[in-house]
Amino acid sequence: MRYSELTRRYFESAPAAGRLNGPGASGGEAGRRAEGTWVRFELRVGPDEGGARILEARFLAFGCPHTIAAAAWVAERAVGRPLEESLPAPVESIRRLFDAPIEKLGRLLVVEDAWRAAVAAARTENQSACTRP
Repeated sequence: MRYSELTRRYFESAPAAGRLNGPGASGGEAGRRAEGTWVRFELRVGPDEGGARILEARFLAFGCPHTIAAAAWVAERAVGRPLEESLPAPVESIRRLFDAPIEKLGRLLVVEDAWRAAVAAARTENQSACTRP
């Protein structure tokens, strides 16, 4: 399969790949390696007007180059944004951005599901931190 220049760049460099450690880090995942696609996002958030803002984002992924490139792009774009379930762009836009064939849409939906799981975990962590004495 031929990959676009953007896909190759994000796949090869994988910015934001890795784990977050320490206080305030939380994460969520989706997919299964046995099924060919697994993604985990880890987030650290801080307070912001009316909510929380993403201070750091990292990812781990198992899958095709499109999956890894998209996860890297999402993690990179998330920093500085408000903590919200939506990706920095809709899944179909991400598919087109990376020139992924329509057959890869399911894999990109795993990226979206992992993002939503990470946001839910970060919200729980953020609420717990706000109620601790």
